Amino acid sequence: MNFKLKLIILILFFVASCKSGYQTAYYNKASGIDITKKKPKIWQANTPYNIEEFRAAWVATVANINWPSKPGLSTEEQKEEALSLLDFLVEHNYNAVIFQVRPQCDALYQSNIEPWSYYLTGKQGNPPAPFYDPLKFWVEEAHKRGLELHAWLNPYRAHHTSGGAISENSIVKTHPELVVELANGMWWMDPALEATKKHSLSVVEDIVKRYDIDGIHFDDYFYPYDSYNDGKDFPDDKSWQQYKNSEGKLNRSDWRRKQVNDFIKIVYHAIKKEKPYVKFGLSPFGIWRPGSPQSVTGYDQYNKLYADAKLWLNKGWIDYFTPQLYWEINKQGQSFPELLGWWSHENYQQRHLWPGIRVDHGGGQVNVDETINQIMISRGMLPKSKGTVHWSIGPLIKYDTLSLNIVQRPYAKKALVPPSPWLDNIPPENPISHINVKKDEVFVTWKAHKPEDVFHYIFYFQYQGTKWDYEILTNSTLLKNIPLLNAETNSPLLKIGITAVDRTGNQSQFKEQEIIYTE
Repeated sequence: MNFKLKLIILILFFVASCKSGYQTAYYNKASGIDITKKKPKIWQANTPYNIEEFRAAWVATVANINWPSKPGLSTEEQKEEALSLLDFLVEHNYNAVIFQVRPQCDALYQSNIEPWSYYLTGKQGNPPAPFYDPLKFWVEEAHKRGLELHAWLNPYRAHHTSGGAISENSIVKTHPELVVELANGMWWMDPALEATKKHSLSVVEDIVKRYDIDGIHFDDYFYPYDSYNDGKDFPDDKSWQQYKNSEGKLNRSDWRRKQVNDFIKIVYHAIKKEKPYVKFGLSPFGIWRPGSPQSVTGYDQYNKLYADAKLWLNKGWIDYFTPQLYWEINKQGQSFPELLGWWSHENYQQRHLWPGIRVDHGGGQVNVDETINQIMISRGMLPKSKGTVHWSIGPLIKYDTLSLNIVQRPYAKKALVPPSPWLDNIPPENPISHINVKKDEVFVTWKAHKPEDVFHYIFYFQYQGTKWDYEILTNSTLLKNIPLLNAETNSPLLKIGITAVDRTGNQSQFKEQEIIYTE
């Protein structure tokens, strides 16, 4: 066989392999997956249609913005407020909550690393009384309702000005070598110190290991906004001098960015090492740099927060990326769709891109139109993985007109969180189902092969002359009764189908089942 013929055969083989849908694995060896192995094409459940969209709201605890309403509430009052928020999300067809559990090097959960939060009890270090673990409670109650819960942490903020007096068990007192004071009264951990990285990483690992969370989430606070220090440079002279004395070659800005970059990367891999299905989400400031894209003006996070958020997205060091695009659609210099389009072009690894939107525009019709238009624009620009994160749950509750319009229009039906095939591309087994027709109703029961693998069930159904419809059910629901005749058209039920959905959003193979009528 001559050389040209061999080359042609190799090329044809390569093209055929690509068309067959095989591709290299998603992780490199640092994340524990061999990049030389091949992965099958993304799993397709072949359901009647796509019902996936990430719908989340932030619940902020810093300064008691969203929960609890004030420090020092009783355990029962805290629980009542939490359940009210979770019930609101379920009733308005959201499917995830991003809950702030570490607002200032403290904990809204039982921790041996950091003290109980001031925002819970009014005194840092004091547990709730009667005792309960808020994060455990939130996770369990969210999951009962079919909601994902993502634990939101601030990696470097040591003390917030709203956080009461600095207690003796604050990191400001226990590890003063790790923190610096800013002009506005806040204290910040120095991101360049290895002990800072070790401490914050240990917090992440502890939460992932001990709690049944669905995600870890960071927002936009890396190096602090310069306004926090009266516009003066971040006071890290000591660690900078140590770096220079060690013959470091980077300039100060690049050196700072490297500290944050390194931390983001190690956090991602640490999460995957402990629980591969737990997603890592980042919500940076919405502008990477002025001029990116060309017409954009505004704050330069690359040179001010030392956050190279574009790099994290380019490299795929995250599972979902939620830039804070808090501007209006027609905002000159910071247009919502223009910025979203730019970030989309930077998403080389095809991770989830679910923009963060501001939903407080006064509460009137302008508020409704802006919010719904941004949801619809996101759907149109990112059809393969739709999703939006709302800042915050507060305005959604405050403005009845806003929340009612959202649930009646774009969120009229419940949706699944989109799958993350780079985390898990293997679907659960189909449920074992049984159909029983009795008089004017059809009773359907089912059970899972492995109940621990199921996060949701989807019940699909079709009446004669209509399209398929569906209901998303919690994993504790194993029975559905449905009218034999459509109440509006009087047409008979023709088919049903039941699928199981796992923790990463994989849906089992859809198989329709005909309804057999007997005399």
